[in-house]
Amino acid sequence: MKKIALIFLAALTMLVLAACGGEGEASTDGAGKLAQLQDAGKVKIGFANEVPYAYEENGEIKGANVDIAKAVFKELGIEEVDAQLADFSQLIPGVQANQFDVITAGMAIKADRCERVLFSEPEMKYGEGLIVAAGNPNNIQSYKDIAANSDLKVVVMEGTTEIEFLKQEGVSPEQIITAPDIPATFSAVQAGRADATTGTEMTVKMALESAGTDKLEFVETFEQPAVDGVPSYGAAAFNLNNEELRTAYNEKLQELKENGTIAKILEENGFSEISNMVEVGSVTTEQLCGGEG
Repeated sequence: MKKIALIFLAALTMLVLAACGGEGEASTDGAGKLAQLQDAGKVKIGFANEVPYAYEENGEIKGANVDIAKAVFKELGIEEVDAQLADFSQLIPGVQANQFDVITAGMAIKADRCERVLFSEPEMKYGEGLIVAAGNPNNIQSYKDIAANSDLKVVVMEGTTEIEFLKQEGVSPEQIITAPDIPATFSAVQAGRADATTGTEMTVKMALESAGTDKLEFVETFEQPAVDGVPSYGAAAFNLNNEELRTAYNEKLQELKENGTIAKILEENGFSEISNMVEVGSVTTEQLCGGEG
C-alpha cells in the first residue's frame, strides 16, 4: 500500500508541475513572449484608424506607425504583421487583455498610461490642431477661447490626450463631447452639434484634406496650449508583463533611428524630420513617465 501511495503521490506531483508549466507556456508573461513571436513569425498589432498614423486604404493598413512597427519587427526576425484596427480607447484594454501583442498609434506617453502599459522609447513628437466650421464664425484661435465662452462645444475622439489638455486650459467638462473616431468628430461640427474639434495636428489636418469638404477649415493660426504634454511624444506600448519584448523593440528602434530609417518613414508619411523626429536620448520614456519633458 505504501508503494502504491508513493507512486500516486509522484504521479500527482508530475501532473501539478506539468499544469504549472503549461500555464506559463500559454501565457504571455516574462521572457517567453519574444521567442513565441519569433517562432510564429507573426505579431498582432493594434492600431487606431487615424491618418497618418495608421489607416486602412483599399484593404491595406498603412501609416507611419504601421511602417515603423513593420521595420522594427523585421529587424527582430518577425516578418508578418497582423494589423488590427480598433477604437483608440480600446487599444490599452486590448493589449492588457493580450488581444494584441503591441499597440502603436502615435499614442502619447503619459504618466497615468505608464501605469497600465510599457511604452517603447519615443517614435515621434507632435503638437495639436483645431478644426472649425468654414470661416471660423466663433473666431476660435485657442483652447482658452473655448473656455471663455461657455456656449461653445468641442468634440474630441474618445480616449485621447486632448480631453485633458482642454480641461487644463479651463474648458468645462460640460463643453466637451466625445466621438469614436475622426470622421464622427467632423460630422458633429458639420451638423452643428459642436463648434470645433481638436486632435494631433497631422491627424486633423490630413483627415480634413481627405474629407474633401469646404464646410470645415483647419485653424492655421491656432495657439498651441501651454500644458504639460505638448508637444506629445508617441510610442508603441506593450503588456506590463512583456519587458523583454519591449527591450528588444527599443534596441532595434534605436538602430533604425541612428541609420536614418525612422526619419525616412516619417517623411514618407507626411511628417517632418525636423519637427517630428525624436533623436536618440533627447527625451526618454522614463522621463516622460515621471512627468518630465
